[in-house]
Formats: sequence, C-alpha cells, structure tokens
Amino acid sequence: MKTKIGSLIFMFLLALSAHAQWQYPATQKVDSTNTYWGVTYHDPYRWLEYIDKPEVESWFRQQADLTNSVLNKLNGRDELIAEWKKLDKLQPPRINSIIYENGRYFYHKRNPGEIVSKLYYRQGINGKEELLFDPQAYITGKTLTIDAAIPSYDGKKLTIGYSQQGAEVTIIKVMDVDTKKFLNDSIYPSAGPGSWTFDNKSFFYTWIKSADNKDPGSRLNSKTKLHVLGNPMSSDIDFFSNESYPEMKIDPSVYPFAFLSEDSKNYIFSGVGSVQPEITANYAPADQLHAKKIQWKTLCTPSDKLVRGFAIIGDDAYAITHNNAKNYKLIATSLKHPDWTNAVTIAAERKDQTLENVTYSKDYLLIVHSDGINNHLSKYNFKTKKTSEVKLPYSGTIGISCVNSKTNDCSLGITSWNRPYMEYNYNAATDALTPSSFNKPPVYPDAYKDLMVEEVEVKGHDGVMIPLSIIYKKGIKKDGLNVCLMDGYGAYGISMTPYFSMLENALAVKGVVIAYPHIRGGSEKGEEWYKAGYKTTKPNTWKDFISCAEYLIAKGYTSKSKLAGTGTSAGGILISRSITERPDLFAAAICNVGCANAMRMEFGSNGPVNIPEFGTVKDSTECRALFEMDGVQHVVAGTKYPAVICVGGWNDPRVVAWEPGKFAAALQNASTSGKPVLMKVNYDNGHFTEDRSVTYANFADQFAFVLWQCGHPGFQIKK
Repeated sequence: MKTKIGSLIFMFLLALSAHAQWQYPATQKVDSTNTYWGVTYHDPYRWLEYIDKPEVESWFRQQADLTNSVLNKLNGRDELIAEWKKLDKLQPPRINSIIYENGRYFYHKRNPGEIVSKLYYRQGINGKEELLFDPQAYITGKTLTIDAAIPSYDGKKLTIGYSQQGAEVTIIKVMDVDTKKFLNDSIYPSAGPGSWTFDNKSFFYTWIKSADNKDPGSRLNSKTKLHVLGNPMSSDIDFFSNESYPEMKIDPSVYPFAFLSEDSKNYIFSGVGSVQPEITANYAPADQLHAKKIQWKTLCTPSDKLVRGFAIIGDDAYAITHNNAKNYKLIATSLKHPDWTNAVTIAAERKDQTLENVTYSKDYLLIVHSDGINNHLSKYNFKTKKTSEVKLPYSGTIGISCVNSKTNDCSLGITSWNRPYMEYNYNAATDALTPSSFNKPPVYPDAYKDLMVEEVEVKGHDGVMIPLSIIYKKGIKKDGLNVCLMDGYGAYGISMTPYFSMLENALAVKGVVIAYPHIRGGSEKGEEWYKAGYKTTKPNTWKDFISCAEYLIAKGYTSKSKLAGTGTSAGGILISRSITERPDLFAAAICNVGCANAMRMEFGSNGPVNIPEFGTVKDSTECRALFEMDGVQHVVAGTKYPAVICVGGWNDPRVVAWEPGKFAAALQNASTSGKPVLMKVNYDNGHFTEDRSVTYANFADQFAFVLWQCGHPGFQIKK
C-alpha cells in the first residue's frame, strides 16, 4: 500500500514538474455564464473576446512571444521553409484567375520565387504579355494581395481590388488599361468589386459598414452598390440591399449581390450569399437597370434545392439540384417562365457518382462528376441534346474553365494526391488536349515521384464506411513507428478532393504518413453524407476522424505517440472535439484559425452568416448541437491532453483570434500531461494570405511543433 501511495505521489509531482516547465502567461478566469433553454453554460474566458482591450491584447502578445521562443529552438523548421522555397523556384510561372474581354486576356501570374501574384494582360492568347499591377511595388514597404481584377466589357478599364495582411477588406481602384494609370475613383471599405455595366461606365461592388474585422457588426446589412466612374463614393447608388428593398426581407447577416452577364444580356440578376448551399436568386429586365425601383422576379428560392452550380445562357437557366437526387442532377428551365419543379433533366442522377460542377463553352455544357476520389468529365451538346463521356489522360481531380464562351476552347487541369497540377488546352468540339497556353508542366525532384497512395474504407462508430486516403513514402514499414499527420475538415459539404499539396508532401518525403479522412460533413458520398455531419448530426464529423485514427494505429501506419491531427477554420470543430473526446489517441494537434468555440461563433464578425451551417443558440435544438461542437466547453480540468498549437490570424474576419485563443487558454489551465499548449498569433495574416513568405513561416511553425511532439528526429530541440 505504501509503495502504491508513493508511486502516486511521485507521478503527481512529475506531472506538476512537467507542467511547471511551461511558464504560460497568467490567464484569469471570470465567472461569465449564459443560460439557454434552462441550461447554464459557464464561459470563464469570455473576457478574451474583447480583443481590442489592452489587457486582452497584452495576453495575446505574451502568448505569441512564448510560442515564438519555443518554436525558435526547434530544428527542421527553417529547413522546411528552405525546401518549400527550393520547390517553388523549380516551378514554371503559375497563371490563374483568367478573364477574357474583347480580345484581351487578363490574369494573375506568380513567377518562381515571388511571394505574391502580379496582374498582367495579353492582346490575344498568344499576344505580348503586359504588366498592369505589381502589388509589391504599389505602396512602398507594403506587400498587397490582389483580391480581384475585373475588366470592363470593352477590355479598356479594370477594377483592381487589393488588401493587405490577409484582412479581406478590399480597396478598389480603377485602371485605364491602355495607359496603365489609375483613375481618381477609389472605394474603401468593401468586400470586392463585381461586374461592369454594358456601357462600361459603372460597376457593382459589395459595400460593408466597417473595415474593423473585430467589430461584430462590421459586415451586417452589407449592400451591393453601383459606382459611376468619376463620381465620389458618397454618391454611389444602393442598388440591392435590405434597405433599398425592405419588402424582400433580406437577412442582415447575408451578402446581397447583383450582376450582369454578357451571356444573358436581357436581364439583371440579384441574390443573397451566405454559407447556405441552396441558392436564392432574382432577375429583372435589363432596361430596368437605372429605374428607381426594379421589379424583381423570383428565379429560385432555397426550397428549389439548387446548389453547387448555376449557368445562365440567353433565356435558359441550368442548375444542379439535390431535389429527389441525393447525388445531385443537372436540370434546366426557361427564364421566361421559371419552373424548377417541372424542369428538364439534362444530366440524371448517377448511382455511384456525385455531380460536382458545370460550366459551358459555345456549343457544350461541361459536366464534372466524382466517384468520391476521382473526377469524370462529360459534355452535353446544345444542338443534339446528347451527352458523351470525355476520356482523360489520367485520373484525379479536374478543373475546367471556358473563359471565352464564344468558342469551344477551354482550359483543363488535373491533379491528384501524388501528381502535381497539370494543365492542358482542351477543345470541347474535338476533345483534343494540347499543351496549355498559360501554365507549363510542373517540376519536382525524384523523391516526390515515389509517394504512394492507398484508398481504403474504415468502419465508423455506427458501422458506416468512411473513405480514407493515405499518402506515404515508398518503402516505409507499417511497424507503428511512423509519424502521421491526419488532416480533416468536414463542413459546408466541402469534400477532401485529391490535390498535390507541396507543403504536406514535403513531410511525406521525410517519412511522415499523411492521411485525409473523408468524414461526414463533406459530400464525398452526396447530400446525405453532408447532412450526416451537420448541426445535430455534427458529432459524426469528429467520430469519423477518430475512427480513421484508430484504423491507422491498428494497421501499423503509426501509433498513439506518433499521431498528430490538424483542422483549419471549420475544421477547428473537428480537431478540438477529437482531442477533447479522445485525448489519449493523439500525441499532438493543430487548431489552425479554428472554430473551437462553437457556442460563441455567431457573436463574431463573420458568425451570423454561418448560422445556416452550424445553428444558433436562439433555437433549443441547435443550441444543444452547438454545445456538442464546442471544444472550449468540453475541456475538462485534470485531463492529460496532447500537445496543442492553436493559431490565430490577427486580421482574420472569418474566425476571430479569440476562438483559438480561448481554446488555448482552457487547455493551458486544464491539462496535466506536461505537454505544451501554445497560442501562435500571426500579426501579418488573416484567415490566410497569398504571401508565400508568411504562409511558409506559418505552416513551418505548425508542422515543426507537431513533428517535434511526435518524436520525428529531424524536428527536435536544437543543441
């Protein structure tokens, strides 16, 4: 008995000693509570939500300093950054966001080694390339990011929206393309420019109330405004909003939008944007553009269950629906008398594939399906009304775009877990594939060609089979000694589609197993898969993740002491609940700009617009579901939690830094494992940024931390 008591005392002192080595900033607890539907919820870290207060800002600064002091001692981090930079410099220039207007191609282009894209154009696809805007040279000492660049229909003017440090608050300028000089027009704050009017004299943009991303009201009651060139911003027209159309009862949390389409010139279109996948849209005759009050007609409502893709060509509207089609189907109706209930079926639901998206060229609809892992392409001929399959050079995830709908010339890109993105010119009429006019083949060292992929299915907690993709270096042994990083998401119906991740594959070549569970909340298996990880069914999301972790351990890919998990953004629900439900299963975890405090999400600046996805505390059932999702609410004192690094972007408008901050605070005060809990604060970032120097440093810190805690020999404390 004495020996047993002595052992317990020794273990207790050992735990205290281990905990003491991490001198966390003092974090006070305040007795904050909310009572919803007869249940009282305690929230002792509520004070951290007041992020502009000096004591809160000081707490985050101290956390950031501690995190940096720890991470600066690790081997491997700087080597990771160097590896990514080396790989980046090997690649050809990368071109994206291509828009065609009046013979001119406008696009973003990033050369090897550059940290952000610049804006260019060509006169004709093979024309001379002209630089229009360099975001690094525009304001001395600042690196900007181009959010959007939209040319007028005559190709002579260009709205350029840019932001800085990941803030997603856009400044809009207007450039004369021929002179490459900016006009006097300037708009700020905004959420970005929209389409031009056909006379090329005005354009739409999304107006927001405030540039302060920490203000919960900054993005409520946003508007689509119409700006006339040469006029001051103060005279811009409230074109579509709840204020200008109160009878439409537009919710304050959504983003009203309006646009014109060159492929359907007889109409104006409007709608509202939120995370709700079902589309809400209206239309009106184009001659009402300058009317004091537009007589909007309903094009579709959420009850029509139109999702994913929408194409309007002349008087015809094509849309993807899950109405009586759990794997989705493509239907069409006429704008003269829209009737989605009796719409014509263009592409019927497939039993073993989900319909992912649709685009179009001059003579064809191009339709992409997925079998859960690989994409499949077919084309529908407008004239013959027949559909035929398109043979692809190899399997993977495809992206297809037709920037000029007056021809059948398109761009087709393919990637997979272990094959980098390859782009082709694709002619929809002949199915001919030729080398891309924009993006050349990628270049990677031989080590990246030896990555193996396994696609398996894992039995979940309720017997449902969960797809799991596993990437690893050729020749590894399944002896339980491999470090493994699991990366999951599981929200909004967004699937973990195969793509070549330079950042994570750089870990795989170092012997790390990379695993992507296709958990419920995504839509790899259709609408039902999405709704099986949604609101009240959300626990399936992290339980699927846990089941996949157990499989990887049981099959020898890794072990508990070598396993790390990561979740980003809405994936913060996934990772925070995985480690609070099964803290014994993981050695380390990353909560990257993560939603870790679900019950408080709707009170953040981007929270109200996310209510359709996660729910609200104002509904009794949804309130209970939010509690189940809430990592902060499930931290239990005296528990041995894994090592955790929480990451917050100081300029993040989507997940304000207090969400991962509160999770870090709760874990620091509760964990008895002696493993570190760090709060990394990116003061030069938001939810994400294009800036490669910031991105590389951010993920090198995250990966180095978990590889250190999982015992990878290349990522230990420097001697």
